[in-house]
Amino acid sequence: MTSATIVTFPSGSLVESARVVGVHPADGGAVVVLDRTPFHPVDHTWPDQPGDRGSLRVDDVEVAVTEAVMAAVSDEGEVAFGADIPVKRGAEGWTWLVGHRIEAVPSVLAAGAAAEAAVDAAHRAGLSRGHTACHLASLALDLSVADLWRKDPGSDALGTPDFEGRANQTSFIHEDGAVDEYRLGKSLRKAGFDTEGFAASLAEREDRINAQLAAWVASGAPSRIDVEGETIVDRRRWVCELPEGTPSILCGGTHASSLAEFASITVTLDLSDPQLLVMTTSAVPA
Repeated sequence: MTSATIVTFPSGSLVESARVVGVHPADGGAVVVLDRTPFHPVDHTWPDQPGDRGSLRVDDVEVAVTEAVMAAVSDEGEVAFGADIPVKRGAEGWTWLVGHRIEAVPSVLAAGAAAEAAVDAAHRAGLSRGHTACHLASLALDLSVADLWRKDPGSDALGTPDFEGRANQTSFIHEDGAVDEYRLGKSLRKAGFDTEGFAASLAEREDRINAQLAAWVASGAPSRIDVEGETIVDRRRWVCELPEGTPSILCGGTHASSLAEFASITVTLDLSDPQLLVMTTSAVPA
């Protein structure tokens, strides 16, 4: 029986020696499953961070990995990849794997073969900075609007009223940045948030966020991923030792190891649609 893929990306690993578990035909090529991998896959249920890219080498043959994706095998033997997986991540009755999409399938790439898996380091670093910046921007956003709540919406990882948890509907991370969308509709107003007051003070809120982000970057705070196990479906948390506290947030992505990796992190807030806040986060590497 196939075992869940062991992943080493939480520690920052970029290269691993592995064994090929299976090569599965797919549109445009194949999906390769290894017993262990440094590749971070895009999550099919919350695809905020793109999957890693890089290469697989078997003997003297190297093939490009265009994207790492989630993969799953049911107890009945059904194999599914990415968006075609019919259940949520970690569902019982399925074994959870990491798939590596390739376009060329050399004959040496077969089940049982020894392989070296190598991640594109520059791409990974950019995504890691983007994801860390995204979390920091969300925490700073919560702080900037804390005075606009008339009811208790629950708290975020710093103990601030949780605007992020209440309003965020999409998040997309890219190299050195992210775009988040927040729904400012009737349900948020019923929850006690002053949407009119927010709209009237948008520029001030943006300034507050950017001042907070500048202070956090200046702190050079350590950042890490805490893990509960070594497989792809074991819970992982992003932890950052900020001056105001140490947030610990459930997160399946990759992150910078320190805020000293940033020269700056800034956001812009767009409320062109009064029902939809768009926050664009931009990071500049140190």
